Amino acid sequence: MTAPQAISGNPFVVSAPDPSLPLSIRGMSKAYEGKAVLDALDLDVPAGTVLGLLGRNGAGKSTLMECALGLRGMELGQARLFGEDAMQLTDATRARLGYVPQDSGIFEWMTASQLLEYFASFYPRWNTAKVDMLLARWGIERNKSINKMSGGQKQRLSIIRALAPDPELLVLDEPVAALDPAGRRDFLRELVDSVERGTTIIFSTHILTDLERIAMDVAFLREGKISVQAPLDELIDQARRVTGPASVLTGKMPRAVLGSQRLPDGQLSAVVRVDSRSEAELANLVPQGVRIDRVGLEDLFVELTQ
Repeated sequence: MTAPQAISGNPFVVSAPDPSLPLSIRGMSKAYEGKAVLDALDLDVPAGTVLGLLGRNGAGKSTLMECALGLRGMELGQARLFGEDAMQLTDATRARLGYVPQDSGIFEWMTASQLLEYFASFYPRWNTAKVDMLLARWGIERNKSINKMSGGQKQRLSIIRALAPDPELLVLDEPVAALDPAGRRDFLRELVDSVERGTTIIFSTHILTDLERIAMDVAFLREGKISVQAPLDELIDQARRVTGPASVLTGKMPRAVLGSQRLPDGQLSAVVRVDSRSEAELANLVPQGVRIDRVGLEDLFVELTQ
């Protein structure tokens, strides 16, 4: 994969991906029919991290995951997995990966056993005991044709296939969309077990309560770029919604403004990240009609992805 080049005569510099990380992306750009989906995107995922990838429908989350894994080409940029170019992975590195796509409708003429036996042939660390345990726990019939399974059963089978090789990097694209609450709980339990073994996980979902249970870090995808990447607990602890007269707040906001909008009657509302100093400075404005509220993950999602 070639390094990013100048566009329209305007050069830009992109540093090389970090080869020490499970996943490192620099300058990833992808367009469909002339419309940019990913725009010079950078992303680093350290070992042992559980990263929640958040974005609106159509923001490019699936495209990002597919390009990162070398399943789809990109116009510019580079992704490296365990130091290898994603488009030129060795079999040894592929065996370190697990992936659950949003739509796993492949090999539906096979039975569950046939599918799992087929994939087991590619992975030297295939965990047969885990496969047997999950098939039994989730009620998947070994000899049932996949095309006769419900959507939830197909998704469970896809999850089993991804977990079976005990991957070092597990990429999950909306893996629980077809699961009921009990199925999601069991799945999250398996993810916790994987985290305890040091697996690096990238997890895309719209079910924010599930994300809060498992994610260490979050990354928000907006307009083709990662707009914010931060530890989840830290982001929740630092986020505030500040509302008050624009005449009072102008020039007094912290530098980390995540989103803002003008309200009627000259009011301004903004979501910001604060430290102890900036929070104290904002608190001094309360007598002038300024209100400061804590912000949850749902509000952050709205602000950081719109």
